[in-house]
Amino acid sequence: MAISRLSPFFESISGALTKINKKSPHAADQKMMLCTHRTAPTTSTDCNRVYQRDLQSVTRSTAPSSDELLARTRFAVVGAAVAERKSNLSLVNSDKQAFLAQKNEPGGKTTMKAYLWKVCGDQYDQEHPRS
Repeated sequence: MAISRLSPFFESISGALTKINKKSPHAADQKMMLCTHRTAPTTSTDCNRVYQRDLQSVTRSTAPSSDELLARTRFAVVGAAVAERKSNLSLVNSDKQAFLAQKNEPGGKTTMKAYLWKVCGDQYDQEHPRS
């Protein structure tokens, strides 16, 4: 960890300044630079920090679990269904009416995109029950 001094043009900086390209043949030699800006109340003027990470610290050490693989599959399938449903002109009017009908209800979705994710996600869950 290091304290970083920023140019007067910037008040703070937060996020990755550089990232590691894991597909590169030189990935082992690359470093990732992360900057953080502390927003908690303090009397210190040193609120910016810089961290350097190598390939080993950003590489997953375990294989994805079966639950994670199922969640990834569900996300991909439901996302494709939402995109297809948004472009299906025969469903636009009925979806809009159904969305407006539930929008102000308790637990209702407040955006059309969230509503379509719920509809398509519920449909996926019915077709693929978990044991």
